[in-house]
Amino acid sequence: MIPNEIYERLKGKNILVTGGTGMIGRQVCDLLLENTNAYVVSVSLDRFQLNDRVNYLYGDLSDFKGFYDILKKNYINCVFHCAGIKGSPKVTKERPASFFVPLLQMNTNVLEASRMYGIKDLIYTSSIGAYGFISEDGSYGVSPFREESNFSTGNPIDSFPGWAKRMAELQIKSYKIEYGLNYSTVRLGNVYGEGDNFDSDNAMFIPSLMSKVYSWRKAEDTTLVEIFGDGKSIRDFCYSRDIAEGIILALHHGTFGSLDGGEGGGFYNLGGGVEYDIDTVIKTLKKIVHFTHGYTMESSTYLKRVLDISLARKNLGFNPETSLEEGLKKTWDWFKKNPQEYLKRKNYFRKEK
Repeated sequence: MIPNEIYERLKGKNILVTGGTGMIGRQVCDLLLENTNAYVVSVSLDRFQLNDRVNYLYGDLSDFKGFYDILKKNYINCVFHCAGIKGSPKVTKERPASFFVPLLQMNTNVLEASRMYGIKDLIYTSSIGAYGFISEDGSYGVSPFREESNFSTGNPIDSFPGWAKRMAELQIKSYKIEYGLNYSTVRLGNVYGEGDNFDSDNAMFIPSLMSKVYSWRKAEDTTLVEIFGDGKSIRDFCYSRDIAEGIILALHHGTFGSLDGGEGGGFYNLGGGVEYDIDTVIKTLKKIVHFTHGYTMESSTYLKRVLDISLARKNLGFNPETSLEEGLKKTWDWFKKNPQEYLKRKNYFRKEK
């Protein structure tokens, strides 16, 4: 999907990927190493390696000096800021400080240290949750979200993490105005894939479902796999490899023509391009692995939360090619082989034993 000339631009560069052990960051690292001779550094709070060609560093992104020193010591000239915090709606509601504070700290430090060090090429991964409520009754059923939608007023969908995401977007916009820096931003849909958080107590829908199915099959359980809701909610599910390609495309093309009067809101939406209700996802996974399930309530609010990616298709050449079934199969096959990896990774919501 990515033209060779884009990879040519990255050849020979020293590239830093924050969260390079995470679901999206590992895919970015792999794509860069498969197609360029770049020197790739990953910084995260995980202490393990995935690719022999990546320089994995243990580092806290909320430590400004520590991150600045990593940029300096490795002569970095390009940054993919993929690190973030993911959690289920339940932990978002119950533990907002665990989202808000570290997200603010890491985003502010990564962006400011990069600016001060002189980084010219940087891309930041924001989220669909930064969009605001677009219905007077407080619902957000009038979707898909488009870049020209007002992004800076009203409460964001994901409240505390949404505000943290917006603050980083605004920080990047301030750099454009004051310093002329063209840092790029993308807002992502519901990403899933290898290396996701599979902790069923605090994970997003697809990894949580897979974790429950895995435990159910391992125990030869006869009870139902319980799923919250009624299966009618619609989401924008996107496979991590496709998103990683979109991020590289957005870094190359830039996303700030809109601030000068063009289309969009200073960022691009990156998603799967297809709307799926929860029931369809479950039925698709059942084609791959057998399990029985039941919903925990007869009805729920019919929510449609998806991104319009037409602008990214037109301007970036972004074209997510992985079908839902193919992406679920790749993710399930990986999880079966690596069921404990998520326990080795930093999780802001896991209860310490």
